[in-house]
Amino acid sequence: MKVLVVNAGSSSLKYQLFDTATDAVLAKGNCERIGIEGSRLVHKTAGKSEFINERTLNDHSEAMRLVVETLLDNEVGCISSVDEIEAIGHRVVHGGAYFTESVLVTDEVMQTLAKCVSYAPLHTPAHIMGIKGCLSVMPKTPQVLVFDTAFHQTMPEEAFMYGVSYDMYEKYQIRRYGAHGTSHRYVSGEMIKLLEREAKGTKIVTCHIGNGSSISAVKDGKCIDTSMGFTPLDGILMGTRCGAIDPAIVPYIMEKENMTPAEAEAYMNKKCGMLGISGISSDSRDLEKAMGEGNARAKLTFDMLGYQIKKFIGSYSAAMGGLDAIVFTAGIGEHMPLIRSLATSGLEYLGVEIDESRNSFGHSSTPVKISSDNSKVAVYMIPTNEELVIARDTEDIVSKL
Repeated sequence: MKVLVVNAGSSSLKYQLFDTATDAVLAKGNCERIGIEGSRLVHKTAGKSEFINERTLNDHSEAMRLVVETLLDNEVGCISSVDEIEAIGHRVVHGGAYFTESVLVTDEVMQTLAKCVSYAPLHTPAHIMGIKGCLSVMPKTPQVLVFDTAFHQTMPEEAFMYGVSYDMYEKYQIRRYGAHGTSHRYVSGEMIKLLEREAKGTKIVTCHIGNGSSISAVKDGKCIDTSMGFTPLDGILMGTRCGAIDPAIVPYIMEKENMTPAEAEAYMNKKCGMLGISGISSDSRDLEKAMGEGNARAKLTFDMLGYQIKKFIGSYSAAMGGLDAIVFTAGIGEHMPLIRSLATSGLEYLGVEIDESRNSFGHSSTPVKISSDNSKVAVYMIPTNEELVIARDTEDIVSKL
């Protein structure tokens, strides 16, 4: 089945066209600066040169029409008829309390999705625009929503509940939802294959470390806990997000700096984390360069990140009653040996032993084992593939229609 996977942002529309029979990516691209001056499409069909089309794109419907037009183009495309696209799968960040698994798009589903805006106000409106854009261009093509939060719906109550009064949970569904679920689901599944075991009985910690980061405890192939919470602000230090802090810090800073709630939220989301600690950048590459030049705050930033990841690995191994494997993935997890080393040093008591020569590899598009042969816990870098998860879920639902 040919499945078009779409990830819509407020001014972007990323896409990949999969052939699920082989998991091959036939084409991929991104419509940039939608609704903004200077919009364009950057497209790449497998085996062909990159194609750039600078065109005014006023909304996501126009962007989707350009995507279809490009896929059909004799020179740069890869299909001869729009009917070859048998389904469309959409990445959706937050399903709130309403969606616990991937679903087929219907009018009722779209009405319910609108209720999820408050959970992820930066993401959900953009997803809705992208879905409506696809519906306007390809109204007869079945479409599926795949939620980042769905994988975490297997968490038990003691893991997802917060210590706020129970009436707040009942009234507003304030609980831990998590994020990056498709990534955690993919890499934990690949790790189980590498262990050559059935899912039942396995205990894996998956570390999705990038500009946004989250860590999950995956027992028997199912998530039992995760670091991100009610929103993607919770958990470990991130590019510009503070992660978990004492809640009393928030009103304290608001009072001292005369901030409104909206300003405080923006501060915690956009001015803290690696950027705020280092005072340099939210990009790990910039910080690594600065640290090499002797910048103490850049070093502190990495020390904090490694320490926080290590704490989650330890706590999750306790929650699962043991540990079989640790997985690093996403931008930093896949490409930064220093963080993998900092996060695992001192875990020898758990049976973790890193082979630094293996850990020092450059870029790899395939899994790399970084633990020693004597390590009781397998430690791997596994490149994530969230789009493939979306394509597979989409095929599974649409094939049953």
